[in-house]
Amino acid sequence: MPRVKRSTKRTDNRKKVLALAKGFFLAKSKLHRYAQEAVEKSLSYGYKGRRLKKRDFRSLWICRISAGTRANGLSYSKFMNGLKKAQITLNRKMLADIAARDAAAFTALVDKAKAALA
Repeated sequence: MPRVKRSTKRTDNRKKVLALAKGFFLAKSKLHRYAQEAVEKSLSYGYKGRRLKKRDFRSLWICRISAGTRANGLSYSKFMNGLKKAQITLNRKMLADIAARDAAAFTALVDKAKAALA
């Protein structure tokens, strides 16, 4: 069986892992074995965090829209149903931005939703 020499592949892989572990505490940034574990865990947390961020922002937008609709005497679910019936297609991100920045425009949207429900 031929002898395997790993010179560059092995050192390149270790350098890559230690570069990703830069800034970690004590052995996790210095020793390959512990750095490998810490990097794998941090990458999995990063993946999960990117998914959770979408969920968090959607709930934030819903809270902002709900606050705006309650100020105008309507619930969130009835407002969204009224918008659908009025064939107004604005996503929650835009609705939340309008509710936070332009109260007059949001009141007009709420009035249109009320009219569509009635």
